[in-house]
Parts: sequence; structure tokens; C-alpha cells
Amino acid sequence: MVAIRLISLDSGLDSRLYDFVMATNHRTENTAMQIGEVAKRTCLTVDAIRFYEKRKLLPKAVRSAGRFRLYGESSVERLHFIQQMQGLGFSLREVGELIQLRERKVDACESVKELLKAKLADVRRKQRELRHLESELETDLRKCKRELNHRRQHAACPCPVLEEAVGVN
Repeated sequence: MVAIRLISLDSGLDSRLYDFVMATNHRTENTAMQIGEVAKRTCLTVDAIRFYEKRKLLPKAVRSAGRFRLYGESSVERLHFIQQMQGLGFSLREVGELIQLRERKVDACESVKELLKAKLADVRRKQRELRHLESELETDLRKCKRELNHRRQHAACPCPVLEEAVGVN
């Protein structure tokens, strides 16, 4: 009879068992990971994680009794966000701005749009510069090919690309 009574006390939404199961199921943020585990999960180095923390892109980690850094799931998610934004070409300063905007959620859309427009303009400028560089390299390559063809029938001359580069100074 006593066992039945305990079961009835420990069943339902107000029971200790329910609280324990729910706490176990929702432990993702409370799960403390040391820096090595976070590094594995994010494919970052331990030094990179420390660097992001020092640059205030990642909140300062709590410390264990043994002074180890302890991180939660939100830190892993933040590091993934940092990686994604850097992959899009954003500088660490810009990533910091995006993190702050991200915390504002709804109010951030206009600011994010402006950052994206600026980044897109920068990418397009770099593309123009690269197309110009490509054109110059193709021109120099043609000069080299002409000189190499010329050498088949005549005495060798200095490389025209190197000669012109000297003349630029």
C-alpha cells in the first residue's frame, strides 16, 4: 500500500518525477561544456574561441571550481553564427554589430539591410578590381607568349613583363 501511495504522489504534472524528467530533457543550455568540447563541436581551435571571448564576440565563460571555462549550448550557437558571418565576408567588427543587432531581433532589420547593402557594394567593388587585375594578367601573359615565340627564331630578349615592371618605378 505504501508503494502505491508513493507512485500516486510522484505521478502527474506536479510530481518530483515530472520535474526531474523535464529538467533532464531540457538540459541543453545547462549542460556545461569545456572549451575542448566546444572546439570540437564548432570545428574551431581553442585559441580561436578564447580570441572571440577576448574580443567580446562571445560572452565571458563561467568558470568551474578548477578554473576551467564552461560553455553552454548558446555559446556553440553563437560561434556558429560568427563563422557564418565571417564566411559571408563580414569583419569581426561587423560581426560584433550583427550580434548586437541579433539581440534586438525585430528592431534590427533595417540596420541589417544597410550592413548587407554596404557589404554587397564592397563585394562588387572587389569584383571590378579583380576583373581589371585579370585583364592585366592576361595582357602580360600574351607578352610572355609573344617573347617565347620570338625566341624560337631570334636571340632571346629580356622578359617584357619584367622590363616594364622595372620601368614603372
